[in-house]
Amino acid sequence: MTCASGHSDDRPDEAPNPSIGAVIRARRAALGWSLQELAARVGCARSYLSMIETGTRGDEGAAIGPILLVRLESTLGLAPGLLTKSAQWSATPPEVRRHVAAMESSQRAAAAQLRAMTGSIGANLDEAFRSGRLHALVARLECSSEEARPNAAPGRLLPVQVPLINSVAAGYPREFTDLGYPARVADEYVLSPDVDDPDAFAARVVGDSMLPTYREGDIVVFSPARPVKSGMDCFVRLERDAETTFKRVVFEEGSPAIRLVALNAAFPERVVDREDVALLCAAVSVTRRIG
Repeated sequence: MTCASGHSDDRPDEAPNPSIGAVIRARRAALGWSLQELAARVGCARSYLSMIETGTRGDEGAAIGPILLVRLESTLGLAPGLLTKSAQWSATPPEVRRHVAAMESSQRAAAAQLRAMTGSIGANLDEAFRSGRLHALVARLECSSEEARPNAAPGRLLPVQVPLINSVAAGYPREFTDLGYPARVADEYVLSPDVDDPDAFAARVVGDSMLPTYREGDIVVFSPARPVKSGMDCFVRLERDAETTFKRVVFEEGSPAIRLVALNAAFPERVVDREDVALLCAAVSVTRRIG
């Protein structure tokens, strides 16, 4: 999709996030404290606090120690993490801030346009659809998202959080995972930027039957929505005893059997009937620790 360039007033240099200094100064003024009084309460020099407020030092995030940030939040009665987030934003490269600002500005304008379209009568939305204005609005939102993340995959603003269905603490009574059918809620999640399936799940490889392609400890993401073809590496759950395993599946043409093939030649292959397979999910990505 080709996106038209926005007007200059739709692209502010930075998103409207106040600096650490501005937040501290506004809160201190609201409490009626002097610089000296706040500096004494948090245990830092008045001159240093003044430089933080004015942005001459410490407004790029890394220059202010995390302990001082916590003290300032507590003393000023600010929400925990507020100044830390502000510090992180200040330390964000200007180009990234401009992209975020452009996206926020476009989304605010689009929301206002949508409110104007719908009004208080539902029929207005139908009219917006028929006239093509609703389609144009959706296209604008898609463009703003893509422009705000030029290096990301189209249609995706943030990586999906995929539930990790097994963990070291739980142990592995089965060959691959200790759980049954994967759920969307888990104690641990992994980020997967290339998965669109909301039912995707991840699991750690156990054992060495899939060497050399997969090592023990690798985290593999599986997608139930991905069509499974012969030769794919899959999460397999068997019907009778709920056993789960990770193997390459091979379909024999004209046969109801499925071959479960270990990539490690030291392990024998297994043949099961298709009716005995409760779940078959293709692997879509693998993450491995270095070292």
